[in-house]
Amino acid sequence: MIIMKKFNRVAALTALGTLALFLSGCVRTNSHGKPVGYIWTYLGQPMVHFMEWAAKMLGGSYGWAIILLTVVVRLVLLPLMVRQSRQATVQQEKMSMIRPQMQDIQARQKAAQTTEEKNTISQEMMQLYRDNGISMTGGIGCLPLVIQLPIFAALYAAIRYAPELVNATFYGIRLDQPKLLLAILSFAAYLLQGYLSLLGLPEDQKKQMRSMMIMSPVMILFVTFSTPAALGLYFFVGGLFACIQTLIIAWYRPRIRKQVAAELKEQAANRPAPKPVAATTVTPEDLKPATPSSAAPTTDDNHKRNAGKQQHHKD
Repeated sequence: MIIMKKFNRVAALTALGTLALFLSGCVRTNSHGKPVGYIWTYLGQPMVHFMEWAAKMLGGSYGWAIILLTVVVRLVLLPLMVRQSRQATVQQEKMSMIRPQMQDIQARQKAAQTTEEKNTISQEMMQLYRDNGISMTGGIGCLPLVIQLPIFAALYAAIRYAPELVNATFYGIRLDQPKLLLAILSFAAYLLQGYLSLLGLPEDQKKQMRSMMIMSPVMILFVTFSTPAALGLYFFVGGLFACIQTLIIAWYRPRIRKQVAAELKEQAANRPAPKPVAATTVTPEDLKPATPSSAAPTTDDNHKRNAGKQQHHKD
């Protein structure tokens, strides 16, 4: 279970890490230096039109236009992200409630000597997951990040190639150039979100998640430091939304814990009991000592019979 969680987190961070490389090469330019290609046609130009419209609505500020874009995207994704966070929380609570059984199985797996024993115990662990409705992926998904990749590409193309946005500033910050301040703010926002995600967790789960909590902020720091400040602003505002989302889940966690406990109790009550082993019925006659007639001949009897046969043969 923990391995699958780490795998999903690494997959998400890998996608985020390759974002800068993807964005830097997804838009081509012609001989006149103008952007061409399907990324620019279907993503970049619509983003430019949106940014121009939003900037006019917000007093000509492209920075506030980016913030508006972030708010719209996050509000659209909020139900999906809250749902995924709730699923992950349910899985965490279920894992916490069956931890004694898991620790027993893990101890027996470590003590197993043969491959057959280890495979049998592994099957027992998987059956424990199935009986309690625990997913091997832990309810963690990368869909919100995948959905945002076109937004990243469009914003990057617009801020890099659109003449109206190349020289845009936001409180003195050039939006077309990397900015360390926004990279640090984005790092801090997602680090805070990781800390808030530990609220209400058992200590053993906190120890397991602390090592992963720093990975996502570090990767976001790398991406925002190597891309235009417009993306850094997008990540920073998105990190604040992520903190709000995490607080919503933390507020619902006690209710989720009660629901999980009731669900597991109902599953245990409806689970068929194991079949009893058939016992052998012992009658009073079975307890009586064996009679000489029914007893097997002893060694002395056999010796006497053999001696008699030898004497008859001599006669």
